Amino acid sequence: MSEPKLIMVVDDDPDLVEAVSMKLESKNYRIAKAYDGEEAIEKIKEEKPDLVILDVMMPRKNGWVVCDEIKKDDGLKSIIVVMLTAVGDAVQSTSYTHHEGKTTLADDYIPKPIDMDQLMEIVDDHVGS
Repeated sequence: MSEPKLIMVVDDDPDLVEAVSMKLESKNYRIAKAYDGEEAIEKIKEEKPDLVILDVMMPRKNGWVVCDEIKKDDGLKSIIVVMLTAVGDAVQSTSYTHHEGKTTLADDYIPKPIDMDQLMEIVDDHVGS
């Protein structure tokens, strides 16, 4: 049997990172964690995960920027990126726009609050065995 896929969970909310990580581990995925965009890029370059679950609104570097960096790097661009976005509900109060979301290079999206079953389905669709 091949080694379990490595999923990186990136969010500035440690509780969310833990909840998603536990759910993924229960489905036999390996987990890497990062809590802001800068840390995410460093770890992605080091660990080369199969899929990144990436929050949009984070300190030090937002999810759109991280996604673009992944997708424009020849060594990383095959990594699947699933964006976590709450901006649909808060679009009036944030600097993020739907336009940015539509032009980003992400492979998939899931709105916050996260439906864990839907998230697991997305992950399985992209990297599941």
